[in-house]
Amino acid sequence: MHSGPGSAPRVAFVLGGGGVLGATQVGMLRALLEAGRRPALVVGTSVGALNGAAIAADPSLDGVEVLADLWKSLSRAGMFAGSLLSQASTLARHRTHLHSAEPLRRLMADSLPELIEDLAVPFQCVAASIERAAAHWFSSGSLADAVLASCAVPGLLPPVEIGGEHFLDGGLVHSIPVGRALALGATDIYVLHVGRIERPLTVPRSPWDLGLVAFEIARRHRFVEEMAMLPEAVRAHVLPSGEENTPLVSMRHRSSADVAARIERGYRATAAYLAGLPGTR
Repeated sequence: MHSGPGSAPRVAFVLGGGGVLGATQVGMLRALLEAGRRPALVVGTSVGALNGAAIAADPSLDGVEVLADLWKSLSRAGMFAGSLLSQASTLARHRTHLHSAEPLRRLMADSLPELIEDLAVPFQCVAASIERAAAHWFSSGSLADAVLASCAVPGLLPPVEIGGEHFLDGGLVHSIPVGRALALGATDIYVLHVGRIERPLTVPRSPWDLGLVAFEIARRHRFVEEMAMLPEAVRAHVLPSGEENTPLVSMRHRSSADVAARIERGYRATAAYLAGLPGTR
């Protein structure tokens, strides 16, 4: 499935998870498209599935603006914050999660195609099957169902039922799915993340730190292994996020201004990186 000698590279955008930190990827996408990088394939996990679906629907600067507006709408809808009272009420009713996924589903219905097959660029996202304890890749069917399944962060959003099977956040099985892009024939891979992989891990000093470090090792190790095993003929660019102190866990933004600032930092860092690559216009 890989490109032969002399053939054009198959460009893939790989978008990792990161919850509310995912606004960074919006800026990265803007920089990529301004630099003339257009994907032939988009692969996403968790919030990267949401961002990836939007850019696969319209891989242009107009598509980036639609995605930026969607993030602002999510912030206004309370997906990134909400009062402790409303969160407690949701938890009391459902016992498994703090937020409803319905605001996101409605926004996707207003902004994106109904089916994965209707996207302009081939797209896949991953979720974790509860019943099979395995990764499940969505490549057809309802786009909203697939993205919501991939975004179902345990404790924050509800599991998503599709065809009698229940799914949780794709980051549980593939945090940054470079290997999937490679398996689908990508030869020129751009990795969009939220900044955490740029932060080296250190020995924990408290029970809280221990939990965070353990979680991050579990989240990060597969990406590290897949990057180390890439064939020499495959080019992979891990784009800089522009974030200096990205937290290992972040579950809320203080305001929509945080979203705009994170988009801008991701844009500036990635634009500077791409300016140094050959073929950037």
